[in-house]
Amino acid sequence: MHGKYAAMAGTMLSVALSMALGGCGGDGDATAMAAPAATAQATKFETAATTTTSATTRWMPAITDTWQIQLTGKLNTSYPVAVYDFDLFDTPQATIDALRAKGQRVICYFSAGSAEDWRPDYNQFTAADLGGPLSGWAGERWVDTRSDNVRRIMQARLDLAVSKRCDGVDADNVDGYTNSTGLPLTADTQLDYNRFLATEAHARGLAIGLKNDIEQVAQLVTDFDFAINEQCFQYQECGAYSAFTGQGKAVFNIEYKSRYKTVSQRKALCAAAQAANLRTLVMPANLDGSSRYACD
Repeated sequence: MHGKYAAMAGTMLSVALSMALGGCGGDGDATAMAAPAATAQATKFETAATTTTSATTRWMPAITDTWQIQLTGKLNTSYPVAVYDFDLFDTPQATIDALRAKGQRVICYFSAGSAEDWRPDYNQFTAADLGGPLSGWAGERWVDTRSDNVRRIMQARLDLAVSKRCDGVDADNVDGYTNSTGLPLTADTQLDYNRFLATEAHARGLAIGLKNDIEQVAQLVTDFDFAINEQCFQYQECGAYSAFTGQGKAVFNIEYKSRYKTVSQRKALCAAAQAANLRTLVMPANLDGSSRYACD
């Protein structure tokens, strides 16, 4: 969430993409770029994927789907994009319903690897479930992803996503084993947990994205329907996502570095993103919707 892991990514993959100059699809901020999504455009937002009517027929984003993510602040739903990524708990049902009525899809964000003390289900975590704090994120602690209780809480969150008519989920903080959690988490326990989340999402007819966890992309690509990445260009890690794009799966990327707000830097970024088939946005780190630059 909000670049929590990318700042710790120095030990991860280092696969550089060329940053050749080229065109970028959007240079405006959130106000300048906003355009009401007309009902007449609804059909273009439909992908070739299926609906969320059962565990065996679920929607999946197309590799070319445009997107917007906003997790804080007053939600702006005026972008003519195929997919929105909004907070599971905080987003009003009416907002989700209105987007779906226009043919747009909604991915619902929640943290699958941490406990946030402002969430309504926080009191369901036991003391044994909780690890150390997430550096820089007040009120948030890592959780023991091996815990049956933690997994029950996540199942309930997936049930909530179904009841709110989300098309998919953005399950954050699923690479705790690479961080100082205060818990005995390993690469193997992370793989087990991430596959648990994917299986449970699919059983409910939900698509699920792999959030970051770059070191395990190749092992998890068949389990997940799409990927969401923070700052792979900044840390030269985007090459790992050829595992997803090579299977025709969407990769939604966010970059936060201020240098990408300059036209020349953003043109180079967007040229590289388009060449790699990544759907890249440049946004503020708190994802409050105050500015937005899109490469598509």
